[in-house]
Amino acid sequence: MKTKHELELADVKAIAAAAEAEALKNNWPVTIAIVDDGGHLLWLQRLDGAAAVSSHIAPSKARTAALGRRESKVYEDVINGGRTSFLSAPTIDGLLEGGVPIMKDGQCLGAVGVSGVKSTEDAQIARAGIAALGL
Repeated sequence: MKTKHELELADVKAIAAAAEAEALKNNWPVTIAIVDDGGHLLWLQRLDGAAAVSSHIAPSKARTAALGRRESKVYEDVINGGRTSFLSAPTIDGLLEGGVPIMKDGQCLGAVGVSGVKSTEDAQIARAGIAALGL
């Protein structure tokens, strides 16, 4: 039997605060979503000025990263590489850069998804949030 790590509320709040700080530092109006390892939403925060649709896209990116145990950009690259049939993959729909898994000792604890600015900037915000955990 294995021991499983999981995110606690204090972890989620630390991730959210660090991600928000990164977004505000750069004046980026985004939505930040944090999910557990099953893709279930733990946190959703839409900053002032963020587009309404970003509140749907950010959780999708996070869910995709958590369920796939890899950054959502991997899926975007696969599709852009010509494998468009991947668009029909079940359950995952955040196939854009900006979803980053939270990994500890080879286990996925969940993921952060960000939407609202350039996809590379979304990923930067997600990584800044995860860095707050010091994993």
